[in-house]
Amino acid sequence: MTVKALIQTAEVILPAGELQETMDFFKEILGFQLISIFPADAPHTAVMEGYGVRIRFDSYYNGAAGCLKLACESVKETKEGMAVMTAPNGTRLIYEEAESPLTIPPMQASLVLSHGGDPSNWHTGRAGMEYRDLIPDRHGGRFIASHIRIQEGGPVPDYLHHHKIHFQLIFCYKGWVRLVYQDQGPTFVMKAGDCVLQPPHIRHQVLECSEGLEVVEVTCPAEHETFTDHILKLPNPERNPSRSFSGQTFLFHQVEKASWEKWEAGGTFRDTGIASATGGIAGGRVMRPTFAESTSMMKQKGELLFYFILDGRMDLACGENTPYSLQEGDCFSIPHGMPFSFKDGSPSLELLEVSMPPKH
Repeated sequence: MTVKALIQTAEVILPAGELQETMDFFKEILGFQLISIFPADAPHTAVMEGYGVRIRFDSYYNGAAGCLKLACESVKETKEGMAVMTAPNGTRLIYEEAESPLTIPPMQASLVLSHGGDPSNWHTGRAGMEYRDLIPDRHGGRFIASHIRIQEGGPVPDYLHHHKIHFQLIFCYKGWVRLVYQDQGPTFVMKAGDCVLQPPHIRHQVLECSEGLEVVEVTCPAEHETFTDHILKLPNPERNPSRSFSGQTFLFHQVEKASWEKWEAGGTFRDTGIASATGGIAGGRVMRPTFAESTSMMKQKGELLFYFILDGRMDLACGENTPYSLQEGDCFSIPHGMPFSFKDGSPSLELLEVSMPPKH
């Protein structure tokens, strides 16, 4: 039998201080309940429980007094009614909004170029997936773009989860991956060229993938919380493709069903539908520039303009810089106001474009 099969309860041990005073504080001020106390004639230990936390106050324990974070409906009202920030036993109290708003750092625009050939750019992240940071400076923490890969095919050790985000796009670059999403019906396979929009807090899970799966993920903000869900089971019986998640709807764009349109700068593009699904927060297109020498000069008018080269090679001319030579797997992000153009592209050139308008 494993150790975890034998465990019945878990407690955090803290010093008791003056035990009765500590118990009164945790009961009357914080709302914890007394579970046990002993010995009756001269108590030195008490166990209290509240908000999913079980604490053992032990008069013989000489360890640290610890820190307790309390998620509150209103931090301001809590502090006004509870000026003491330290419990009688020395435990420090930290108050946090239970439903705190998403914090999006201010944009710090920069020209970013990332080359895919350096193996040192990769590191292991969540669920054993390998990550490559495509915007190392994160534009001040406002955006993160990741090249994610799974070398071995088969079941993925992922868990049902959701993200506290403003925007998140997943584009399948190579291979295939089986996914399942809340209210979106049965599991489905996303193939190379397909993409999904993951609205804020939609529950989802990566189930299995092909050998050599690679995806590109673009998210705002860069640092965001990922929450597990141990209650919901997917696929869930409810099916509501038009359900709004913080004003956004889930989107599964399939390349085999896509139509190509003329691109004003020269070439064609297919719109992924991201702009419509996000209510204009962001956009996503796949571009196929066709030109003899260079596209017409363009100017970055939005907040984010990110490109990932899916196939082929090209030179990037931006500002007064010497043209940068780029190839498949490379990417770049153009700062607001900078003029740029594509030069000397190969016939197979194809790029993923992710953009955001000036205000969102």
